Amino acid sequence: MHGALAKNNKAVPSFQLVKDHVLQQIRSGEWKLGDLIPSERELMQQFNLSRMTVNRALRELTDNQMLVRIQGSGTYVAPGKYQSTLVEIRSIDDELVARGHRYRSQVLTLEASVTPLALKALGVDSGSVFYSVIVHFADDIPIQLEDRYTNPALFPDYLQQDFHRITPNHYMVQVAPLDRAEYSIESKMPDPAVRKLLQMEAGEPCLLLSRRTWVHDTVATSVRLWHPGSRYQFTGGF
Repeated sequence: MHGALAKNNKAVPSFQLVKDHVLQQIRSGEWKLGDLIPSERELMQQFNLSRMTVNRALRELTDNQMLVRIQGSGTYVAPGKYQSTLVEIRSIDDELVARGHRYRSQVLTLEASVTPLALKALGVDSGSVFYSVIVHFADDIPIQLEDRYTNPALFPDYLQQDFHRITPNHYMVQVAPLDRAEYSIESKMPDPAVRKLLQMEAGEPCLLLSRRTWVHDTVATSVRLWHPGSRYQFTGGF
């Protein structure tokens, strides 16, 4: 059927036929937001087209934010860019659930650190600080890598927390509410380890939010939050 369709639409490039098919499936509701779509190989067989042609169609739809391609997982109907509010510090699980997404986390590191980088991040001269690395997921798609140093003088039970159940932000607000914060946002290419954890395509930049917070005059945390640029945006207002 699709081979005949291609012959009857010689003026239409082959890759456009694939794009039109994908868009029709999305607009009709056959493929819903967040659904995994057929693989390149399946579309190649369905349309009797080359991998290069199908890849171009999917790449252009990804560039237009209709699809999101997750390395090692597949191609999904884009659920829209995940948002984070900048005016106030909110826990990422609250942000995602409020927008109708399913949240979960994966704790990669939770330990004490005595490295010079860790001590410098919190302005601590000696001893140790707490260090955690957590990946946050929306609808099973990784959308944030949290790389955090935490001051044990303010949060002594940090390492005993179950960060699969609560986020660091939830815990810290309960123990010692933050007084102020400073942050910066930049577009930055991730290193291979970050790219792998966030299941990003090679060459895709991240939105990196770097933030330090204080309780009174003491630095409470220093955190770097990595977000895939194609899946995330920051919003705010005054």
